[in-house]
Amino acid sequence: MNTKDKFIEELKQRTKKFAVDIILFCETLKNCKATSVITYQLIKSATSTGANYRAACRGRSKSEFFSKICIVAEESDESIYWLEVIEEANLSNDPNELARLTNEAIELSKIMTKAKDTTYKNINGK
Repeated sequence: MNTKDKFIEELKQRTKKFAVDIILFCETLKNCKATSVITYQLIKSATSTGANYRAACRGRSKSEFFSKICIVAEESDESIYWLEVIEEANLSNDPNELARLTNEAIELSKIMTKAKDTTYKNINGK
């Protein structure tokens, strides 16, 4: 397995772990009216990050990859938003895990945004 393929496989595992960690984290949040809506949105965006990354990797063309990686970048950024809402609304019982997941979401977002920008440049020759 070459370096690129290894990176892709590691990122597939990392995005799946992020989704599972988010699901488990949501089970620990304080119970209030807003929690069900926020956890639904966060779980949707976190699981979509991994699922769409896998779909992007199966893209049949650079354009198809670009289309999917745009979704991945958007969903990972949305995960950051919901984690920030959880923090600002003081819904977490585990601030350390919240900080860890926020950092992971930020890192994933940076990686996906870089992939999106690089692919755009490659497609458009800019």
